[in-house]
Amino acid sequence: MKYLSPLKRGRLIKRYKRFLADIELENGDAITASCPNTGSMLGLTDPGINVWVSESDSPKRKYRHTLELVENDLGNGATLVGINTALPNRIVAEAIADNRIAPLKGYASLKREQKYGKASRIDILLEDETNGRAYVEIKNVHLMRKAGLAEFPDSVTERGVKHLNELGDMAEEGHRAVMLFLIQRADATGMSPCADIDPAYAEALSKAMARGVETLAYRCELTPQEIRLTKSVPVRLPSPNAKTGN
Repeated sequence: MKYLSPLKRGRLIKRYKRFLADIELENGDAITASCPNTGSMLGLTDPGINVWVSESDSPKRKYRHTLELVENDLGNGATLVGINTALPNRIVAEAIADNRIAPLKGYASLKREQKYGKASRIDILLEDETNGRAYVEIKNVHLMRKAGLAEFPDSVTERGVKHLNELGDMAEEGHRAVMLFLIQRADATGMSPCADIDPAYAEALSKAMARGVETLAYRCELTPQEIRLTKSVPVRLPSPNAKTGN
């Protein structure tokens, strides 16, 4: 997925009200940008960190700029992290179309935001006369507290639990049901549900997998020009007594 124009670099002053961020651009301009992320963005909102924003010329926008990338350093060098949760469906759809997600090859059609379950919409529905249907739910992952280990979620998500339960229903009806974690950072070597932040989600993921839901996790390469899905990483369920974080 390529940005319409290269992102602008700045320095984060503060994130507030979840959906707003004050930023000082490299040219000295102070702006307020929209922050398209409903989570806590744990570890990614320290004042002074480097950030990158996109800019829109739409007259309907209250805030012209959107926070897209932040810089994060866990001691092994800085890496770019994508925080825009509106982008993963597009990134994954492009990767499927380009045959870069091996487990999801071989489907004749791809549809986005299709109704299913109990008044829900699946992110991607794949269909094929031979292979049947594959329901693909996508979650953006940006949290990392230990070098290499990406985690989801970064705050309690009842909606995420609901999605897992409905994927389980699809699997039991005989369809493929896939939970795909898109890790918008290049330094992940594995991914795990964040049991200490949201134990209900970790439990729901384990139950969903037992019902036949497949789990996939892919990391991305990010630049101010492009985000590209690149490599799969293993999904690891935490042991019941495991402690995560610092």
